[in-house]
Amino acid sequence: MEFPQWVVERVIARQGRLHPYDRLDPKRTAFVVIDLQNYYTQPGYLGECAPARATFPAVNRLANALRHAGGHVIWVQTSADGADRSWSHHHAHMLTPERSARRLRELASSHAGFQLAPGLEPDPADERVVKRCYSALAPGSSRLHEVLQARGITHVLVGGTVTNVCCESTARDAMMMDYATVMVHDALSAVTPHEHEQSLQTWMLFFGDVLGTREVIERLAA
Repeated sequence: MEFPQWVVERVIARQGRLHPYDRLDPKRTAFVVIDLQNYYTQPGYLGECAPARATFPAVNRLANALRHAGGHVIWVQTSADGADRSWSHHHAHMLTPERSARRLRELASSHAGFQLAPGLEPDPADERVVKRCYSALAPGSSRLHEVLQARGITHVLVGGTVTNVCCESTARDAMMMDYATVMVHDALSAVTPHEHEQSLQTWMLFFGDVLGTREVIERLAA
């Protein structure tokens, strides 16, 4: 991914180099794949982000490479079970009544919308984590932090959808919880290219690194 020169200059001024991690220790690295569920990726669902489908090969490639190197893959799935109570402000004020009802229905754990999308290649040994709101690391949202701690994870790779919503929210919280965090640009997607690029520029300026799957795999093998 090409960043504007002004972004490059500010990042280098801040940290002395554009990319801070020459090597990623696979055993201490987790690829956290967020919300690649039918609800967020498939036609006909309220939350469809159509560009997400094009990222599946990159997601599978990185997941397989990290597993092979001895690392960890974690699939995070949103459930709307009880969200009209646990996330009542969002459902009452940030969504129309029609959209709220549809989200509660199509993203229920019992609905096909909750399931991982066809074309993805999860392994039975991969961890599955259910989250309740945008960030998987917000208080009470999920057990992701406990899973990362139990596995001795220090470096988090973030992929999935949507780049500028759940992925960025989780990544920001990971960085502020002292995980070295990388947004994997070709394993991420947003509704529009502009949203995707703006999110990653802001992320690069203040929060962490942005790499492609090829660059991550090179650092796993370094």
